[in-house]
Amino acid sequence: MAVLLFNKPYGVLSQFTDPEGRPTLKDYIPVPHVYPAGRLDLRSEGLLILSDNPRLRGLLTHHGHALPREYWVQVEGEPDDHDLERLVHGVWVDGRRLRARRANRMPPPKLWPRTPPVRHHPTTWLRLVLTEGRKHQVRRMTAAIGHPTQRLIRWAIGPFTLHGLQPGQWRYLTPSEEAKLWRLLRAGSAQRPKG
Repeated sequence: MAVLLFNKPYGVLSQFTDPEGRPTLKDYIPVPHVYPAGRLDLRSEGLLILSDNPRLRGLLTHHGHALPREYWVQVEGEPDDHDLERLVHGVWVDGRRLRARRANRMPPPKLWPRTPPVRHHPTTWLRLVLTEGRKHQVRRMTAAIGHPTQRLIRWAIGPFTLHGLQPGQWRYLTPSEEAKLWRLLRAGSAQRPKG
């Protein structure tokens, strides 16, 4: 079984083919038969887990098993404490309540430059932790509190982070990391409500 971590660059699709000829995972990952467990949109950066095991990919994306995902989000303006409380208690978007497990301000992280650079100022960096992964969820949540997302990086999925991976770089999980991932997913299954 192959399981790997990849730091998806800005402007790269979270898939291996594109009829429009845009950059895809194929441009970076030469490992056959692996596919991403979940996606990041074209304008988002950061951590993807890929595997050739469909069961593992399914568990990683199933809401009952979802590992916490940590996002570093550069937003327009300066959200106050009330804005952060709204993100945790939930904001209503298209009839659905979206919320973060945690939301707090963070110092600007030391990151690789992005092309194109963020042009809106002032901006604030937030750390958001989510346990669900709905389409464009982070962007929709920050827009709902009046602070649109300017840059979005998924830093971590469970205990696995981008540490040591520059944009476009990937690495295999070690055997002990794979075992840990399976333990976490099984624990999530055991805690899932029945019926």
